[in-house]
Amino acid sequence: MNKFNVNPVGTALLLCFWLSSYCFGQPLLSSQARFHPVISQTGMVVSQEIIASRVGADILAKGGNAIDAAVATGFALAVTLPRAGNLGGGGFMMVHLAEENKTIAIDYREMAPAEAYKDMFLDSEGEVDSKKARFSIQSSGVPGTVAGLVYAQETYGKLSLKEVIKPAINLARNGIPVSVSLAESLASRSERLQSDPGSKEYFFKANGNGYAPGDLLRQRDLAASLRRIAADGAAGFYKGKTADLIVAQMERSGGLITETDLNNYRVIERAPVCGDYRSNRICAMPPPSSGGIHLVQMLNILERWDLQTLGHNSADYIHRLVESMRRAYADRSLYLGDPEFFPVPMAQLIDKKYAATLAQQIDLDHASRSEDVHPGLSDNGESTETTHFSTWDQWGNLVSNTYTLNFSYGSGISVAGAGFLLNNEMDDFSAKPGSPNGYGLVGGIANSIQPGKRPLSSMTPTIVFDSSGAPILATGSPGGSTIITVVMQIILNVLEFDMGIAEATAAARIHHQWLPDTVYYESGISTDTMGLLREMGHIVNAKPGRLGATESIQSNTNGVLFGAADPRRHGSGAVSQP
Repeated sequence: MNKFNVNPVGTALLLCFWLSSYCFGQPLLSSQARFHPVISQTGMVVSQEIIASRVGADILAKGGNAIDAAVATGFALAVTLPRAGNLGGGGFMMVHLAEENKTIAIDYREMAPAEAYKDMFLDSEGEVDSKKARFSIQSSGVPGTVAGLVYAQETYGKLSLKEVIKPAINLARNGIPVSVSLAESLASRSERLQSDPGSKEYFFKANGNGYAPGDLLRQRDLAASLRRIAADGAAGFYKGKTADLIVAQMERSGGLITETDLNNYRVIERAPVCGDYRSNRICAMPPPSSGGIHLVQMLNILERWDLQTLGHNSADYIHRLVESMRRAYADRSLYLGDPEFFPVPMAQLIDKKYAATLAQQIDLDHASRSEDVHPGLSDNGESTETTHFSTWDQWGNLVSNTYTLNFSYGSGISVAGAGFLLNNEMDDFSAKPGSPNGYGLVGGIANSIQPGKRPLSSMTPTIVFDSSGAPILATGSPGGSTIITVVMQIILNVLEFDMGIAEATAAARIHHQWLPDTVYYESGISTDTMGLLREMGHIVNAKPGRLGATESIQSNTNGVLFGAADPRRHGSGAVSQP
């Protein structure tokens, strides 16, 4: 079997990666075509971009552990996948340390600047100004990615930070061959990116033309920013020249982030949210991610039924998925926020007795209406252009990491002189209770804007353990509001239907998020099934394109690793340790 595998979607990449001794291509296959996992008995990296996966695998070969590989991959994605890989965003990392048999959650989500305030995105009539909330420089929260990656590497890595960042520096300085996916992505956001002088300079040619597949994209300012991080760690970003460039950009453009905001940014190590699904243990991110709580909550509801007998993606199976999703997302709208600012009732939400109460509300023959489903506790009681990667090393350590700029290319605004884009994560706050954000998610006071607060997220990096406590799956996905439901379906495919990770990844998906009251589905689910769901009363709507893009590693009982990069995204790949 080939050492690495590129997803079978889209057209062929035109060039071989100049740092690798291998060439790779993308056969013309549909997103539901069968594909094979990459197999390894040592270590593996799976990400949305094959060059970054190769970087992480090379770090494993040099003696680095899964954390080193994850950090190297994260910094490389900032170069090779600018629409989601980043220095100017934030995210969450789940880490399992084999020797200590310990699982931790690293929160490096963005924070609201000190000058942020509750009604900052409302217009004169009290309505949400979506353009300001999503595409102005005021939509940028204080970035957490650099602090998070550096913290993880310095705390749990084996190699030096300089060694781990060096490949990303080389990629930015020497240039990367523009893939079909990157060329198409930049072209699709050309108007927004070219409206900002910095982004126009960094992602388009001097004459304003876009890059074509096969062109070389050099990012010298980004390389310089990476060198400062390699030399000085987090201080190379949050202080000194890079910090000065960020603050200057804010002052020129009317942004809110100050030198004090940058200096005050902190990574938080949290206990993961864990729950039992039959004989397996599921651990995922706690708040300010909503992913872990609602993943466990939905699995608690579904555990009461024999899903395998119902049949994978049958009408009865999907009906139960939808009704579980509907209730979890209703709870998300009221109870979830930054736990430093709001008392999130986590224990109650993941309690199996509460799940039983919700399950009793579900009519197994008829759909509920979302307008009739409300947050269920008693009174006492993210663009789809996020990206995920997973790493696993020869010692049994593993990482499941999801990070983002929010929308594709974030706010579209780059830090002039520093070479990277700014996030627009402030839109993930509830600008006005009851008003949907860019993903249609509705929130309330728990997720209102406050200085220093972290916006609620759906990112769900997850690790699954078997009955003996051994890790068997690291997974996660981009996809905004769909992330939690996509991750849940991957887990059910593996645990309930005994699918290998490639089959589990390729299987068609559905999504429901309470509001709007719509079932979205991918091609691959039969028209008969859709007809039966409509007869039950579900409002069904085909989702154009795809739902999520999981990057997963699975381990069997012999410790053999199987990696699958989702065929829904161009250019992603699983790479085994050389």
